[in-house]
Amino acid sequence: MSATSIDEAKLEAFMGQVVSDMGANISAPLFIIGERLGLYKAMAGAGPLTSREIARRTGVAERSVREWLRNQAAGGYVTYDAESDRYTLPDEQALALADEDGPFYVLGAYDLIASLYADEQRIIDAFRSGEGMGWHEHDDRLFHGTERFFRAGYKAHLAQEWIPALHGVQEKLERGAEVADVGCGHGASTVMMAQAFPRSRFTGYDYHEGSIRRAQQAAEQAGVSDRARFEVVSAKSFPGGGYDLICMFDCLHDMGDPVGAAAHVREALAPDGTAMIVEPYATDEVKDNLTPVGRIYYGASTIICTPASLSQEVGLALGAQAGQARISEVLHKGGFREVRRAAETPFNIVLEATGV
Repeated sequence: MSATSIDEAKLEAFMGQVVSDMGANISAPLFIIGERLGLYKAMAGAGPLTSREIARRTGVAERSVREWLRNQAAGGYVTYDAESDRYTLPDEQALALADEDGPFYVLGAYDLIASLYADEQRIIDAFRSGEGMGWHEHDDRLFHGTERFFRAGYKAHLAQEWIPALHGVQEKLERGAEVADVGCGHGASTVMMAQAFPRSRFTGYDYHEGSIRRAQQAAEQAGVSDRARFEVVSAKSFPGGGYDLICMFDCLHDMGDPVGAAAHVREALAPDGTAMIVEPYATDEVKDNLTPVGRIYYGASTIICTPASLSQEVGLALGAQAGQARISEVLHKGGFREVRRAAETPFNIVLEATGV
């Protein structure tokens, strides 16, 4: 490579991006530490604090807190006043870093990210073999992190926006309906719907036994176990029929045979039933997905979603950025006549599918 062919300004800009990415990556464990030790919560709403004051509030060694704060300030997560040597967690950042029940909370994603480093060698082996890696083969933090990553969005939008956007579904749920949540994971979506619609009955299905155990515990803790139950079973073989609503939250693209799963969902619906398919936000063109959100989803798709599909029968490997047109094609092949986009957020698209 000739030195004269290098655009120094472009190289400098790229190296700046690399350094920024390195800083974000090396800070990821510090976000987890901040959550686990209650450092963000101790700062939320408290105004300017010294490292010593934060250490006293959390029972953590002051010297470690001091270095952690400097990293957080360098990344813009907290602000620093040099004159007073105090640090502040702005209210806006506090919504994302300290309010676990809020719609903007982001720290759960770092459990997911941590799990991927633990799985590094198995992922490399899956790349070499092309045989994929099952969801159940990952480090346990993936399951918790995925639930926590999507939970905030579900809590903000599921009952308030997504279900009302479906034709006639909210009215059915308010009167009393039968609902299946296929690929329910830890049951966050199932429990939220059971809380919002106490006259309806919900069954969550997932092939991962550990997730189903956690979902059962979550239903009991939320006081909805009388109307939300869970079973270990695959998307192509869950029992029952005549469901008024069948949901698939951020999971269809992970399945080896999504067409087969869609066909089983269609058969299990009542004649006037509705399927709600929630998928990661994506457009139909790769060039339009090359965004910060797309970068996150392509990363997860490369390491989690595509290997999961490849490890199963058929192995269609849709990927997390399949987009509405490709997902609609799968649903049509599964027997659905009408598919429309009912809602969207920066992180999800919500498709309504019906057989009539």
